[in-house]
Amino acid sequence: MIAWRRDIHENPELGNQEVRTSGLVAKHLKELGYEVREKVATTGIVAVLKGEAGAGPVIALRADMDALPVEEKSDIPFASKARAVWDGDDVPVMHACGHDCHVAILMATAEILANNKANLRGTVKLLFQPAEEKLPKGEIGGAKKMLEEGAFSDPKPDVIFGLHVVSGLAAGTIGYRPGPTSAGSDAFRLTVKGRQTHGSAPWSGVDPIVIASEIVSSMQTLISRETNIVSEPAVLSVGTFKAGTRYNIIPAKAELTGTLRTSTERQRQQMMDRFHDLSTFVAKGMGGEAEIIWEANGYPPVINNENLTMQMAPTLARVAGTENTKLTERGTGGEDFSYFSQVVPGLFFRVGVTAKGQNPKEAPANHSDLFLVDESGLIVGLRAMLQLVADYSGSDVV
Repeated sequence: MIAWRRDIHENPELGNQEVRTSGLVAKHLKELGYEVREKVATTGIVAVLKGEAGAGPVIALRADMDALPVEEKSDIPFASKARAVWDGDDVPVMHACGHDCHVAILMATAEILANNKANLRGTVKLLFQPAEEKLPKGEIGGAKKMLEEGAFSDPKPDVIFGLHVVSGLAAGTIGYRPGPTSAGSDAFRLTVKGRQTHGSAPWSGVDPIVIASEIVSSMQTLISRETNIVSEPAVLSVGTFKAGTRYNIIPAKAELTGTLRTSTERQRQQMMDRFHDLSTFVAKGMGGEAEIIWEANGYPPVINNENLTMQMAPTLARVAGTENTKLTERGTGGEDFSYFSQVVPGLFFRVGVTAKGQNPKEAPANHSDLFLVDESGLIVGLRAMLQLVADYSGSDVV
């Protein structure tokens, strides 16, 4: 497992480019006797193992495979030097979010289950997923496209389990939460149109920079005055603001991009509608126009099935120990595991990978160019996946 993780870390691949990674996985699964379907949602893999110990549930296990356009700054021997083309640009590539760990854990899980299929009740379906980190220009990929291409067909899972390694927990620790656990993640592009004029005579035109600035200020009231942040936290942020070409020209338009994070699907839709109304009415009131486009590849919130989570919580505690199994706060990060858990009951949990003795709050976060994994955390993830299968199916496979 550690060897696979290091190999994948040294050879990372971006979303829908995971050809080497998926090839490594497919070869391993075929040698183990799985029914393997390749090129699902471009580079994804769906593999099925039928147990030989009698009837039982169909259990899906998921691992995401893609890396990020990040230049690695750590000094580990297997640090990435890889580069790739992303949205037309040549970029460095790094497994800065730990998906290399997820793939290695599920490969190891696959091997142990295959070696014990005589004791396995029911069926295990493995999903090795591309493009969790989203694709450029709003392209649909990842979990949503895997479902569209039949990842949950023949057979349909009864439940799905997934994990994510995190620097916010110490190695040896598992975190979980029933109900809302990760936020919905949506990106917007806002174009504000005015009328270009000389900077010395603003009254001769309509200034889109001033309009856009007012929208940025006013949109914060959607959170501070319209959102019950106690029960349903939300975040609305602008990440880029581009306008103009010269200091003494008021431009014709301003372009902004940003992100919306929400706790529930109802809140997600409501916030989208309210931001549309606010931006268009502010612009109209100031003599301009505003158009907002929500990227089509947004993610709904991850909602862990409460009954399933409470049923399997003792399993997680038995793996990590009660003292190392924590009920975590909901997060504002996004995850397209949400698409899977909208179709069948799901449990998505976190596995700590920050070295013991180091304060997880001070460790470089996931997506950092210094993100570092204490590999002792991987065995906890492996044991958790195996024990979840064993306990849910009533199988003696561990």
